[in-house]
Amino acid sequence: MYWLSILVALALACPVSGVILVEFCPDPYLPNDRDEYLCLEGGGSLDGIVVTDGEGGFRFPPGTALGDRTVVAMDAEAYCTSHGVYPDFEWDGNSPAVPDVIRNGRFQLSNACDQLEVYSGGICLQKVEWPGQVSPRQGQVHLLVNGRWDERVVMLGQSRFEPGTYHNASGIAFVSPDCSREVFLGAVGRAEREILVSIYEFTSPVLAGHLEDAHQRGVEVRVLVEGGPVGGIPLEEHSVISRLQQCGIPVRSMAGTEMVHTPYRFLHSKYMVIDSREVLVTSENFKENGFPERGSRGNRGWGVAITHPGLAEYFRSVYTHDAAGGWTIPAVPGEGDQEIPSAREYPAEFSPYVFTGATVIPVISPDTSSLLHPLILDAQRSVDIEMAYITNETPSTLNPFLADAVNVSRRGIPVRVILDSYYYNVEGEADNDEMAGVLNDMAASEGLPLEARCADLGPGRVEKIHNKGVIVDGEKVLISSINWNQNSPTFNREAGVILHHHGVGEYYTRAFERDWEAAGKEGPEGGPDLLKISLACAVIGALLLFCWLRRRAG
Repeated sequence: MYWLSILVALALACPVSGVILVEFCPDPYLPNDRDEYLCLEGGGSLDGIVVTDGEGGFRFPPGTALGDRTVVAMDAEAYCTSHGVYPDFEWDGNSPAVPDVIRNGRFQLSNACDQLEVYSGGICLQKVEWPGQVSPRQGQVHLLVNGRWDERVVMLGQSRFEPGTYHNASGIAFVSPDCSREVFLGAVGRAEREILVSIYEFTSPVLAGHLEDAHQRGVEVRVLVEGGPVGGIPLEEHSVISRLQQCGIPVRSMAGTEMVHTPYRFLHSKYMVIDSREVLVTSENFKENGFPERGSRGNRGWGVAITHPGLAEYFRSVYTHDAAGGWTIPAVPGEGDQEIPSAREYPAEFSPYVFTGATVIPVISPDTSSLLHPLILDAQRSVDIEMAYITNETPSTLNPFLADAVNVSRRGIPVRVILDSYYYNVEGEADNDEMAGVLNDMAASEGLPLEARCADLGPGRVEKIHNKGVIVDGEKVLISSINWNQNSPTFNREAGVILHHHGVGEYYTRAFERDWEAAGKEGPEGGPDLLKISLACAVIGALLLFCWLRRRAG
């Protein structure tokens, strides 16, 4: 084309550059994709650099120097609406705050099928096509990592935190329902300056009351909740939000706006950051069944309050990213009812476990949820898994983390899996009891040291398994909010830690053994088979009726 000939001729006058395309988003959320953009990295002059999509293209004003990172957007104002900052250049806008590139032809990135090429000195430095090298998806950002287009799904607005490791951490490990409330109250009671809460659902008036007490003694308390949980916001949460706001505690909701899309399907994390020195991370929502009074029935979950300034600052950065984006709004509570705690008793067995000298690795979904793969695959002696539920990728493809565990068992390392047996996790045709059956059949057919059980939720037991925990080799423990499904590690905001400490490993292993032994009392899939019991009762009843009728006839 004529315009392309001109651009290439201009490029020929300049030497080959180290400029490289490292990021682009062709299909964002705003109408007409006015916020689409691309990023270049490198150094030196941009004279002679041409970017084209095969139909049109642009070059930079003469004398332009490339910084570490240069963002070029279609419309600077639209980009600012989505990202909160202006790009370095725009190609089809009229913002007085942002300079224009020099465009030729029609340059607009197609959503489903297109390409990008970067030229310098008449040489094509780089080309990317979609579909092909990357997959089209609305809202997805494509990233070049170590010279390859990243296969991870990174959506607009998502953070990009890197893995971190923190040594010599101290803290308090706990299990729910046994001792979760006392650890929560202790952590809040130690706060002197700030408490940041990121939580999927918050319905407990008791926990809310202790945050109010902290606020009244001068602690700055801020709360971030999910704006659209599955099933809608509980009435009890409306009551808690209203109460916190009336006390003066700001509560924001990750709900998005007409102009700004939420970066996650769900804010499903469950953590607090206290005074930039302590982090409480748990599998449980701030509800009565997650943090009940000791001796009251509730969910089985794990949690830990960790003291380490570096770790706390890491989680504080996560909170700041999530709460400060344009996708959060002040929560607007409706009419609500106060949550009523369980009246059923539970024989609490576990007290909090105090530890020092631990190594901690934060796990943030979707940023670093892939850390679960090496955690499981590096097992040398054992893997114990306790999950609310596990769902497979497809009917014929195991969940990726579960596939890792199965592969570990194929090396002769024992793997045990506990799954919940609450009614909504076993009534379907492909849920926890079927999953346990699949794993046990696989173990039998291949001779693997692999076993799965569904939890016993009978009298004196926990209400349900809400945990999302893993123990590896008896000394590495995952405590998290990450469910083993396709959505949680890929699209949700989740939070957890991998805690390496022999004593902590022993503590959670004892809790796991308690649930494992209880589940084993009811057979390999855990819990009585109600259908079989009903059929047996019907048969016995029919026999008794038959005998009675024969006696009368005789």
